[in-house]
Amino acid sequence: MPRDVVLVIFDGFQLFDLAGPADVFATANLLLRADGYRLRVAAVRAGAVPTHSGIDVVAQLSLGEVAEPLDTLLVAGGLSVPSHLRDRDLVGGIARLAGSARRVASVCSGALLLAEAGLLDGRRATTHWLTADDLASRYPGVQVDADSIYVRDGDMWTSAGVSAGVDLALAMVAEDHGHRLARDVARGLVVYLHRPGGQSQFSVPLRALTPRSEPLRELQAFIDANPCADLSVPALARRTGMSARHFSRVFTAQTGVPPGRYVERSRADAARRLLETTDLPLDRVARECGLGSPETLYRVFRRHWRISPGDHRRRFHLKES
Repeated sequence: MPRDVVLVIFDGFQLFDLAGPADVFATANLLLRADGYRLRVAAVRAGAVPTHSGIDVVAQLSLGEVAEPLDTLLVAGGLSVPSHLRDRDLVGGIARLAGSARRVASVCSGALLLAEAGLLDGRRATTHWLTADDLASRYPGVQVDADSIYVRDGDMWTSAGVSAGVDLALAMVAEDHGHRLARDVARGLVVYLHRPGGQSQFSVPLRALTPRSEPLRELQAFIDANPCADLSVPALARRTGMSARHFSRVFTAQTGVPPGRYVERSRADAARRLLETTDLPLDRVARECGLGSPETLYRVFRRHWRISPGDHRRRFHLKES
């Protein structure tokens, strides 16, 4: 029997949040030479639903028409999600169908809809890096992982932004039909089966809070502009005229991160810029950004972005035209 997969959409949803996972399941069907999955699209009301890009998608069913139980409920995301959080028909329909589904999933900011339906309380979840803070602040009961490409917590699956829905769907195919089929689907779609690194490698640099104190704001600017300087806690404390202990306490309170962690991340950001914009060898990159050696550069990159400096350069280097 095919596995029933219901994909939930709404006005202004992101088209690829639907198309990416749908193509993974459809390609699995093609390779299985059988209907391993039966895909249906549902919305609050059946009929044409406009996407964020202006292309209409036809929902075959209203949420109330979806037969239960079902295998997989997958909720799309999009920039319009915040405006739908008080849509009782949408959120209530998702909550009802989730109760009869073997597994529930979201793509991108669709995690906010799952959270609004009460489905992520006490769960670990991810979403697009731009939405992670919003998810955490609106729903403090959710354990937000802002870096993972996708997260599985029991029968609840969430994924990061847009293309991460493909990663999530491939993992579902692997669970349902084995690693070999998932690998063949990935090859057919020309995508990674297991994408290296986390989503922070695609994000803008994650910054600390801006301090209230003008001297600390100036110190942040100094750190970012001088990665090779002596940026130890005693040296930074002397620049602000504070004792090392008092400086550490004030800096952490006003920025949200300890000074040592801020310095490491600032140096890592400097290294990332050099990797993306220059052809400098890794030992030179390490020295230029204050990390000293290629070994330290490697450890810092793996700690912050779960990817090696070499892989990052291969994927993001800006080639001259």
